[in-house]
Amino acid sequence: MNPSARLQAAIDLLDKITAAARDQGASADTIVARWFAERRYAGSKDRRAIRELVYDAIRMLGERPASGRAAMLALAQRRPELAEGFDGSSYGPAPIAPDEPVAQAGLLPAWLARAFEASDLGEDEQAALLARAPLDIRVNPLKADPDAIAATLPGAMPLEWLPAGLRLASDTPVEQLPAYKDGQFEVQDAGSQLVSLAAGAEPGQRVIDLCAGGGGKTLALAAAMANQGVILACDVDRPRLSRLMPRAERAGVTIAGTRLLNPGREPEMLADQLDRADLVLVDAPCSGTGTWRRNPEARWRLTPERLARYVATQAALLDIAAGLVRPGGALVHIVCSLLDAEGAGQAEAFLARHPGWTAAPLAMGPGTPRGPGLRLTPLRDSTDGFFVAKMTRP
Repeated sequence: MNPSARLQAAIDLLDKITAAARDQGASADTIVARWFAERRYAGSKDRRAIRELVYDAIRMLGERPASGRAAMLALAQRRPELAEGFDGSSYGPAPIAPDEPVAQAGLLPAWLARAFEASDLGEDEQAALLARAPLDIRVNPLKADPDAIAATLPGAMPLEWLPAGLRLASDTPVEQLPAYKDGQFEVQDAGSQLVSLAAGAEPGQRVIDLCAGGGGKTLALAAAMANQGVILACDVDRPRLSRLMPRAERAGVTIAGTRLLNPGREPEMLADQLDRADLVLVDAPCSGTGTWRRNPEARWRLTPERLARYVATQAALLDIAAGLVRPGGALVHIVCSLLDAEGAGQAEAFLARHPGWTAAPLAMGPGTPRGPGLRLTPLRDSTDGFFVAKMTRP
């Protein structure tokens, strides 16, 4: 493909991505993968170039653009050499017309910028959310030694504060490595590893992972527990939860079981677990603002109404979780969000609703105190963005 054809391909993809963001459709990486799967003629250099054009445009536009062409014209203003590709050739975009609409560069939609500022996150923190994310792994101590794994991965860097964490070159094909297939390590951001450790799970405990999803934190908890005790991993998403047990088997985790919950019937379906858990982890559904380095178009999807629904869901889940904790046990609230409405504010509201519960101190090294918990940010901690609070039942 010539440069003009690559440019038109990027425009076509951006049209699909902006429409999906507007209509809550597939994610950008899914759309890109499907597009390439249908166009086998595109070589590896073409794919890399097109992908870079698409994500460079997404990262530089705070507001969702009116069209893929308007987005690419904005990128061409920043990179004038791209304007030459608007040449009207058979596979390229039409020439640029005078006064043609061009998307405006920016970091965030205006309403989100205000929400970030209210959460004491200025433009430097906002910009860091749009940088490229590193590739981190968590070595599985049930099967492997971090030093031994590091020795097999050129350039692997140990992650401070994480005895089993390594940072790799972003293009490392980890899923093709025998050690990965054997369950010796999992791909997991350093922030996710840190908040899992902050839970303080110990061998022999009874633990409930209330929003387990595909099981990344379940596996981390099992490793912290030395595969001793019981973990009940729950979720309302059948496809995601179905991936947990095969991952657990690969990792050598034998203490985890799953329970599929029906939305709205969680208390009824967990009645046998009331007052029994030493630890309940609530990695609640959230806006995902802390993961925008990986999914930068997600900031085009979020609306004030959608954020309000997340906040309400989180509060309901925390109240359900409180009933599962035994006296003296702990509840850990985690969100991959930087907004106070989902993090510090949510934890403060829980403590106000549940007299006698107290916030436990967290000492995980990185992180900045925020309300009853700690906040991790890409700028300060070189992790995805997270909030974590640990609250103890009287």
